[in-house]
Amino acid sequence: MPTISERGQIMPASPIRKLVPLAREAEQRGVEVIRLNIGQPDLPTPQEGLDALKKIDRKILEYSPSEGLLSLRNKLADYYHRFNIDVTADDIIVTTGGSEAVLFAFMACLDPGDEIIVPEPAYANYMAFAISAGAKIVTVPSTIDQGFALPPVADFEKLITPRTKGILICNPNNPTGYLYTQKEMNQIRDIVRKYDLFLFSDEVYREFTYTGAPYISAFHLPGIEDQVVLIDSVSKRYSECGIRIGALITKNAELKKNVMKFCQARLSPPLLGQIVAEASIDASSEYMLMTYNEYVERRKYLIDGLNRIPGCYSPIPMGAFYTVVSLPVDDADRFCEWCLREFEYEGATVFMAPASGFYMTPGMGRNEVRMAYVLKREDLARALKVLAAALKAYPGRTTE
Repeated sequence: MPTISERGQIMPASPIRKLVPLAREAEQRGVEVIRLNIGQPDLPTPQEGLDALKKIDRKILEYSPSEGLLSLRNKLADYYHRFNIDVTADDIIVTTGGSEAVLFAFMACLDPGDEIIVPEPAYANYMAFAISAGAKIVTVPSTIDQGFALPPVADFEKLITPRTKGILICNPNNPTGYLYTQKEMNQIRDIVRKYDLFLFSDEVYREFTYTGAPYISAFHLPGIEDQVVLIDSVSKRYSECGIRIGALITKNAELKKNVMKFCQARLSPPLLGQIVAEASIDASSEYMLMTYNEYVERRKYLIDGLNRIPGCYSPIPMGAFYTVVSLPVDDADRFCEWCLREFEYEGATVFMAPASGFYMTPGMGRNEVRMAYVLKREDLARALKVLAAALKAYPGRTTE
């Protein structure tokens, strides 16, 4: 019998989705599963996008250009201009979700064995995309005690080798909700410039920043314009994860040529998704403000509630709609499984993502989970109540 690939064997399972079978089993037992594990907003998609889908009058649902519809890329360029990101439609390549943008960026920039430095905890699929490209992620740890602030520059520099090709950041951050400051972004720029690296910057959550400090794009950093690869997606800001539309933005002409080869090999991004995304960019300011205010309220409610539970601690996330929480448990992976396998309170249980899956350093995140505050306040209230009861009942609870 032929053997399967080593790449497939070392590919990590998603910490966000790996417990889904247990959640389904719990629901089959009649238990309500409150899902805090995944960034799937419950807010409505903009009516503009839904109407565009309903009113498609094409006779043929044809291939689009491999780089995406020009009309969508023009609209995206106008959208980025609102954030003082100076790009044109020619700098934008539409992808099948932000995930494909990351994968194509890695495939176009990195050779097998090349290394990327990533602050951890980090979005788990970055590791999967690096494995797909034959590259290696090298992590520099941030800690919950420091609110997941950027690690010192010296920590980055000691990891740089002849195989280092880039630094990857997510700003605002998934899974921590951290928002990098101007000083921290300048430090990243200086490292990128000093060592002639790419800066891969995932900025999917730019609409959701909750402090007086501004969102700083990698394209706001002077002197490294041709080294920046910006990753974007419409999934989160318009609550349309299922249309699978993202973007890769770069001013590097040679890199664009490389990326386009991968785009041509997969033919084209989803046509229907592009139509919906293009219309959604016209979402009203009232829609965007409603979405923003809803996350502000949910963030405050969840974080305040978590920090009132004995033994729990969450820093205040400054962006996105996630937080990493330390719990008074011996093993968060085991606790999350136990909640789905064995526990219920008033007919419900909670589904969380163990934070260990967002770290590569062994032992880190052992007592942490990631939660997504993408549910309405009533559901968050019920989740907090169930979590507090679970922590009291869990046999592996640690001392506070």
